Amino acid sequence: MSIGGILSRSIWVFHFASGPCNNCDIEILDALTPRFDLERFGIKLVGSIKHADCMLVTGMINVKGAPRLKYLYDMAPKPLAVVAVGGCACSKGIFKDSYYTRGPVDRIIPVDAYVPGCPPRPEAIIDGIVKVVKKLRSV
Repeated sequence: MSIGGILSRSIWVFHFASGPCNNCDIEILDALTPRFDLERFGIKLVGSIKHADCMLVTGMINVKGAPRLKYLYDMAPKPLAVVAVGGCACSKGIFKDSYYTRGPVDRIIPVDAYVPGCPPRPEAIIDGIVKVVKKLRSV
């Protein structure tokens, strides 16, 4: 099946949290509530990477999380869009000098979009996902 055929249906998103403080995770869940209604764009949260078209990554990528992130990325069906959500996932944030970090995410797997902020607003998260979807659908 071509990329256009795969991405002509609803986009399924898998959320990978690697040692976050949970602020970004709360904002992602907020984006799924009726107030922001992420599903109006055909975007749905799924529990398995094997069903995902997009992966949201939050938190600082640490020593134990890095191999797990790479493993999940390799297991996912392609094409897979990756969105780094929050300051920690985008640039290590306040953990930039920590000995236990292996991130940001783009050092482990390729990233298609960055949503900076601590925590980013639900509107920014939705905007990042929609831009990645538009980018993938145009391929």
